[in-house]
Amino acid sequence: MSLQTSLPKTIYAIQHLAFEDLGSLENIFYDFGFRVRYFEAGVDDLTPALNYEGLTVILGGPIGVYETEDYPFLKDELEGLKQRLLENKPTIGICLGAQLIAHALGVKVYAGHQKEIGWSELEIKSLDSDSNVLTSLENIKVLHWHGDTFELPNNATLLASSTIYPNQAFSVGNNILALQFHLEMIEESFEKWLIGHTCEIRHAGLSIPQLREDNKLYAKKLESKSREVIQTFLEKI
Repeated sequence: MSLQTSLPKTIYAIQHLAFEDLGSLENIFYDFGFRVRYFEAGVDDLTPALNYEGLTVILGGPIGVYETEDYPFLKDELEGLKQRLLENKPTIGICLGAQLIAHALGVKVYAGHQKEIGWSELEIKSLDSDSNVLTSLENIKVLHWHGDTFELPNNATLLASSTIYPNQAFSVGNNILALQFHLEMIEESFEKWLIGHTCEIRHAGLSIPQLREDNKLYAKKLESKSREVIQTFLEKI
């Protein structure tokens, strides 16, 4: 299935952690006629991805945007992202990616009062479908996996909240979308998350078997709705 869009036919994705990839979104992009190219933050030069005229997706990771002394590559990533957002180039940020967008737009990103890890529903803001690309996620459980949160940028539209954190998703115009939750989760890949994040899970006192069971219950529904979100976003660019 191809999509009527003037976007270049390659999606660029910036990864901060090997197993946090595009997940279900990769197949969705393929189905819509796109190719995918990955860039590894901290290893690759991110300039081509941040200067790209097409869609760039900035993915998650366990570090904080404020940890620039320990991870100096974040300074360059943020500078490139600031310019990208100024030029209104199509951009999606997921988890850390959303936090990077928020910080690049001039607001504070900081450690939240508690970890938000697990599946739960969003409160989708009652905007019309032209203003909120997340309307198809109403009553759908999504995966949360973060400890940091952010303020809402001045020029942003709040799209969703959770019971723990008010700022779960925002957009800036039609081209910029920031998602604190993990829209990309795919059922078959979840075990990689349970292995890779084992220290964080145990420190938070969560049950690995319960997280695994919840993934079986909710991931497939999220995958089907993710397609609608991405299609709506791409059609608006």
